[in-house]
Amino acid sequence: MNMSNKNLSENSWRQVKYRKRFLNALRGMYVLFKTTRHAYVYLAVTLTVILLGFYLKISPLEWVALTFAIGLVFVVEAINTAIEIDIDLTSPTFHPYARDTKDVAAAAVLLSVFVAIITGLIVFLPKIL
Repeated sequence: MNMSNKNLSENSWRQVKYRKRFLNALRGMYVLFKTTRHAYVYLAVTLTVILLGFYLKISPLEWVALTFAIGLVFVVEAINTAIEIDIDLTSPTFHPYARDTKDVAAAAVLLSVFVAIITGLIVFLPKIL
């Protein structure tokens, strides 16, 4: 791609209207749920946590902690999914670096799940016991 074509495509990408960007982000969430097996599990766990939070009457600060923990898992899963889609596109055949990239991104999701579990235990365990 020559320089003028590159600038043209970059400029037109920047000129996408905010409404269209928002619709693109919604499409991205659709792709996330369509391509990620665990997204529905996270959603079910999220609904369970919310119901348990109301049932146990957790404090506003505990709601904030749980909201950030849940959000962290969804955000990291979205980034992981984007990385996997990109790696599948740029490295369709096996390559050890592509595998490493996918494994590290998956490890980030696992770490975020551990953080969410620990946060949930800190919030709920004292109330249950």
